[in-house]
Amino acid sequence: MKVIVLGSGVIGTSIAYYLAKDGHQVEVVDRQAGPALETSFANAGEVSPGYSSPWAGPGVPLKAIKWMLMSHSPLVIWPMLDPAMWRWGLSMLANCTERAYALNKSRMVPIAEYSRDCLKALRSETGIAYDERAQGTLQLFRTQAQLDAIAKDVEVLQQYKVPFEVLDRDGFVKVEPALALTKEKFIGALRLPGDETGDCFKFTQRLAEMASDLGVTFRYETTVEAIAVSGQQVTSVRTSAGMLQADQFVVAMGSYTPLLMKPIGIDLPVYPVKGYSITVPITDPQWAPESTIMDETHKVAVTRLGDRIRVGGTAELAGFNLNLRESRRATLNHVVTDLFPRGGDVAQATFWCGLRPMTPDGTPIIGATPYSNLMLATGHGTLGWTMAAGTARVIADLVSRRKPDISLEGLAMSRYGGAWRGT
Repeated sequence: MKVIVLGSGVIGTSIAYYLAKDGHQVEVVDRQAGPALETSFANAGEVSPGYSSPWAGPGVPLKAIKWMLMSHSPLVIWPMLDPAMWRWGLSMLANCTERAYALNKSRMVPIAEYSRDCLKALRSETGIAYDERAQGTLQLFRTQAQLDAIAKDVEVLQQYKVPFEVLDRDGFVKVEPALALTKEKFIGALRLPGDETGDCFKFTQRLAEMASDLGVTFRYETTVEAIAVSGQQVTSVRTSAGMLQADQFVVAMGSYTPLLMKPIGIDLPVYPVKGYSITVPITDPQWAPESTIMDETHKVAVTRLGDRIRVGGTAELAGFNLNLRESRRATLNHVVTDLFPRGGDVAQATFWCGLRPMTPDGTPIIGATPYSNLMLATGHGTLGWTMAAGTARVIADLVSRRKPDISLEGLAMSRYGGAWRGT
């Protein structure tokens, strides 16, 4: 079967690889000059199934107000006359209940856990290297209230048998020795030993090479303009290089997916939430992080990637704006120097931003659409790297008419009913 995959980020490239392994003829289309040059380029580096939680939860509206008043705020909203943003925001507020949070997290954790297992299998099968580490994630709490608030998350972790540890100061210093210099700033931590880290860009670049070796065609510097449909089928894709035809189509264009879907009657609740990162050269390895540390107060992750420290986080609602704002850089600088003052040289850091495709309930949109030969893989938010391999394996199973290894309950766009469909 000929399959066209739109998007060559970590998810689109992973889908192409798995489809090629299944024997399909695969073509990937992307406007960039190579794979992983947008949102997959410089993310925080976390592969964190245990940290897979929806942003919408009890108490979040009040927290959001407090966050926006902080000097180093994890949340920035730029008021715009954008109906999509306000509609998405209202839908997110509707998910800020205990019941919705539990339901959404229960949908996110299984696909994230499955994806981590798929990534391990892929690594074992291919020997792919991407500055990977398998030393867990450490979520640090500065207040007792933050530590107390993990009770609901712990219940879900226990439900899905995800290993975890609640650590005091001495406990978290044992796993992250460099925090000995700053441990008094924190009262405790939640450790998820099954989580991993790695350079998403390096992974995607190498996997694209492996996919090419399997026969995948990558059509770069080609803009996807529109999808043509007839009845309940997609007939072709119009691109800057002309019309492209296939038997099956998969859209994995991140935040830009809704713009392509709306003209064919699919109105997706996916909105771009801009995140920032800095990449800091390590100056003293003994005082740098061993794996990934999450600062709960600032919602910033600090990750070791080889001889670099990746610092990623913040959430900015500004539409498709990709301006680099120095105030966001200041927040990232503050967090890494506050935690690891001797680890790296922030003066030599590179600064980047990308658009995370967020759904209001936090759960990605994976699988079928009203069109029989069109599938979606979008809405992964901050968890695209975490969920990429599992998402790709599921899509390949569906295209190959196999039953996926995990339940897809609550993952398809059908969970939104008719409210998000124009057909």
